[in-house]
Amino acid sequence: MRRQLAPEVVGTTITALEIRDPRWCDPLAPAEFADVVVGRRVTQLRRRGKYLDWVLEGDVHLLMHLRMTGTLLLDPVQAPVHTRVVLTLDGERLLLFVDPRRFGTGQLAIGTEALTAFFAGRLGVEPFDAAFTPALLRELARGRQGAVKSFLLDQHMIAGIGNIYADEALFRVGVHPLRAAGALKPAQYARLRDAIREVLTAGIDANGASIDDFRHLDGARGSFQDRFLVHRREGEPCTVCGTTIRKLVVGGRGTYVCVRCQPVPRGSRASARGVRGTAAAPRATSAPATRPGAQTSRPPRAR
Repeated sequence: MRRQLAPEVVGTTITALEIRDPRWCDPLAPAEFADVVVGRRVTQLRRRGKYLDWVLEGDVHLLMHLRMTGTLLLDPVQAPVHTRVVLTLDGERLLLFVDPRRFGTGQLAIGTEALTAFFAGRLGVEPFDAAFTPALLRELARGRQGAVKSFLLDQHMIAGIGNIYADEALFRVGVHPLRAAGALKPAQYARLRDAIREVLTAGIDANGASIDDFRHLDGARGSFQDRFLVHRREGEPCTVCGTTIRKLVVGGRGTYVCVRCQPVPRGSRASARGVRGTAAAPRATSAPATRPGAQTSRPPRAR
């Protein structure tokens, strides 16, 4: 979204801001929020974790988070029914924040110090930063007995990994989502770091995954959902071994797994339910694909 939006908005001026749903900018009132933003030129559009950071003149930062169902549409023919916010750029172009479930937010940080403090309390290391090494990943997970899937989704640990990308990364490494985060082997942390970067890069290159709500600026769908190896493939054969993909719930999130490629950890809830004994689906006549990388090396609403 940032890559699509930046060429369209950087250099423009926000000439009007209509906030139709006051919850979007709570605790600020819509009029207070608009007073700070309107009339300022957009100097940069950055991303931190899942936040879009609109850098405005005067070191003012408009921080947007799409949450589960939010999307941004530029100059649509007609405003969708779930439009919550309308930004007018240079007096003529319209950018709509559309969000059926109304979880998305807009917040302000005035000054670099306030911005740094805002992110420091919410977000961990960026997956593409040089600091995100296998050693750091292992250190972050050290001693953690909770599920590795939940660990990957914790934005305080690693910023920006969502449900889809956690499933896809764990499948590529052959690690079950219920495995304790601190119980992986050193080589698995290295492969997991690489797999996280791999799936995020693939998702960006495919312009995102449009399962329910996400759309491009022009309303078009992303295509990463057509490349899923495990996510949303319940009941289908694994592309590697042919075993039927199963769905379970980890940390309240729908989770997809191949129990042959991702062995169920002993003593886990999945093992207790007998998932380990799930029969494999008939194998395809052609040779199965190799799992990429297999042989090579909601947080609480922010105030």
